[in-house]
Amino acid sequence: MRLVILLIKPLLLLSLLAVSGCDLDARHTSGVERIKDRKTLRVGTLYHPLSYFLRDGQEEGLDFELAQQFAHSLGEDITLSMVPAYSLSELFTLLDNGTVDMLAAGLTSTEQRRKQYRFGPSYYHIEHTLAYRNGLSRPKNPEEIQGDILVLAGSSQAEWLHTLQQELPELHWEVRRDTDAEDLLRQVAEGKADYTLVSDLLLARTQRYYPNVQAAFTLGDPQPVAWMLPNSSDDSMLASMLDFFNQQYDSGNLAHLHEKYFGHVQSFDYVDTRTFLQRIDKLLPQYRPLFERHAGELDWRLLAAMSYQESHWDPEATSYTGVRGMMMLTEDTAAQVGVKNRLDPEQSIRGGAQYLTSLIERLPESIPDGERIWFALAAYNIGLGHVLDVRRLTQTRQQDPNSWAQVKANLPLLHQPQWYKQTRYGYARGRETKQFVNNIRQYYQSLLWQDNAQTDASLAAQHDPLSTEPDIY
Repeated sequence: MRLVILLIKPLLLLSLLAVSGCDLDARHTSGVERIKDRKTLRVGTLYHPLSYFLRDGQEEGLDFELAQQFAHSLGEDITLSMVPAYSLSELFTLLDNGTVDMLAAGLTSTEQRRKQYRFGPSYYHIEHTLAYRNGLSRPKNPEEIQGDILVLAGSSQAEWLHTLQQELPELHWEVRRDTDAEDLLRQVAEGKADYTLVSDLLLARTQRYYPNVQAAFTLGDPQPVAWMLPNSSDDSMLASMLDFFNQQYDSGNLAHLHEKYFGHVQSFDYVDTRTFLQRIDKLLPQYRPLFERHAGELDWRLLAAMSYQESHWDPEATSYTGVRGMMMLTEDTAAQVGVKNRLDPEQSIRGGAQYLTSLIERLPESIPDGERIWFALAAYNIGLGHVLDVRRLTQTRQQDPNSWAQVKANLPLLHQPQWYKQTRYGYARGRETKQFVNNIRQYYQSLLWQDNAQTDASLAAQHDPLSTEPDIY
């Protein structure tokens, strides 16, 4: 599967605003001023692993973080109110009836939607991807599809199928209401549906939970994702959005958020994921109390993900380099953190957590809090000295040494003599460290999903859907 994440600086203001004969001065600030008078920016969104979700009761997500910063850009006293919906139809109704000021939910700017709504600048792109269940025949193009496709009502995928049906009148699909794309992928995984059409990014993330769902092919060109406004809105909000995203681009914050939410999405390994999910059920329950007990300031699930990457939760694991145990400690590190028996699960987990915490504390203060854990994990694998070397190389290349995305990209330089000769600590296996951190992030996301699945199901059960009947085409 080819992941497409395009980071493109917004165009000039005149290319975005369509004033067409209106008196700009008369209406330029009215929309923004209403928000300032109210002191609240109301944003409609969807419960979605990229846009908006709750983790341990805290709001997170790419759109949430951007909307929070956008609200602050409109005025320091403006607060953000996220209004989550459970379906696209419910979401669009929030905007149509004025319940919210805008939508931030990973929505693509399509030709049909632009006839009814206004869109801000794009902040990433997605590709429509046909997903099918592993073990079945993989269609290579739309002509080879044998069965029905599930799509969400009102989605850009449904729009695309309507267009495609003009060329393939025999194409059939079912439109589902009051559900989400992740649930459609679950139905494919469980054999309750033949195919679904979703974004490539969502599929890549969801494969960590449903490893038997595969990508068949992509349809069309990459589609821009943008915030949505009512068609009746004045130009003040569009102008503010454009200025905001230009600042996000120039400051590097947009790239930072892309790294945070997309940076660990990588090539999918079916066997590894299946094994990991099986061990969550069989092995993790006996070690979870130890991870929780010794995590300290760390998230126990991150500690568990790190331990799985190191040892696959095998207390007697040993590598050819002599590191041993659940957290694969060296003899020196074990002595440093007071571990006498590296093969004892509790001692190993306690020692690994203590050592990782010490690495976080020893990192330069200039590294942002949200980035420090990835630098620390790299240091756990390759050594703090090599991580500091890569930061210096990153700065030498006129890049940001405090950005994990940019430092991560430069880790492979430690394999190349022309670069590692310039460093204090020399050669190191930087490519392996890059993979090490990415793997932990993937395992961590899977554990978060497993841990929050019951909460999400409970929230959905409390919602009274308007309709669950599919429309068949």
